[in-house]
Amino acid sequence: MSRKALAISDAIAIAIVTAVGYIFHGDMDWSVIPRFLIIFIPLVAAWFALAPGLGLFRMEIISDPKQLWRPALIMLVAAPFAAQLRANLLGAATVLLIFANILVGMSMLGMALWRGIYLFFFLKRKK
Repeated sequence: MSRKALAISDAIAIAIVTAVGYIFHGDMDWSVIPRFLIIFIPLVAAWFALAPGLGLFRMEIISDPKQLWRPALIMLVAAPFAAQLRANLLGAATVLLIFANILVGMSMLGMALWRGIYLFFFLKRKK
């Protein structure tokens, strides 16, 4: 898988994690697309702003299982940013702490899981 394909699949993984949140609340229909985008776009933007700095598109890092903490760390920073931006865009006075914590945890888990799947199924198979 090329770096471009990896980047696209990262965005898809973030979309899946975001969609799971809406599905969990029974809110997945076409009317939630604007609200979906209000959290998805900042999360993706923060991911792509931070991921290259931690080497998440460099082969020596993404092919090392000991480096699977890196996607989780990025989401630890990116998700609160996205939650705050979402609150601002929705005109909320503050970020709901429970929402932010769940977004952080699920985003960390989702991206670490995706990058683990990528490592073991795509990279290990090439060797």
